Amino acid sequence: MKLGVISIIFLFLGLAVHAQDPVQDSISNDSIAFNMQLQEIVLSNVKDTLSEETKKQLLLLRRRVIKVYPYAKIAAERLTMLNKTMSLLKTDKEKKKYSKIVEKYLTDEFEEQLKKLSRKEGQILVKLIYRQTGHSTFDLIKEHKSGWKAFWYSKIGKAFNIDIKLGYNPSAIAEDFLIEGFLIKAFEERRLVKQDPAFKIDYAALKKSWKEKNKKEG
Repeated sequence: MKLGVISIIFLFLGLAVHAQDPVQDSISNDSIAFNMQLQEIVLSNVKDTLSEETKKQLLLLRRRVIKVYPYAKIAAERLTMLNKTMSLLKTDKEKKKYSKIVEKYLTDEFEEQLKKLSRKEGQILVKLIYRQTGHSTFDLIKEHKSGWKAFWYSKIGKAFNIDIKLGYNPSAIAEDFLIEGFLIKAFEERRLVKQDPAFKIDYAALKKSWKEKNKKEG
């Protein structure tokens, strides 16, 4: 993840920050993770006692994951390509020129689409960028720009309810586990093209762990 990363992250995050989110989401361990049949993440397995509002939120989360994941996948692909190209360039002038070309290309290709993302979709995108690259948006900015830039963008993000320091931890965070389940289901149904995460995720072990948590809470 060398030069060129920030042009992608700024484009993805910066445009997502400005969109308005018409629906307020609240997905907690108590209301979802411990009230679901966690063996399978599909709505047909949700308990009858689950409220209609919670079912609605699950449907909304699934829709947003399917909508946003392709951008995170593209980001990881672009980063790999950029790193290879940048490693071949010898001077800072060449790298700077190439970065500007890439930034213009990304803006032309994705700007209009990303302007339509809601705030919640922007936050999910931040999580999935971490899933696909292994780095938080905050750390990418800090490494490739400066600590001050990272701090400033973090402040801006929080003003729009987006935390750029968030990672992706489906073993501990209920929403992330649900996201992972929705992704795997979408891969199996070929609704999304699978791209391996930047780190190992043992979904079978995750399901077992959450099932045990569910039993303890029950």
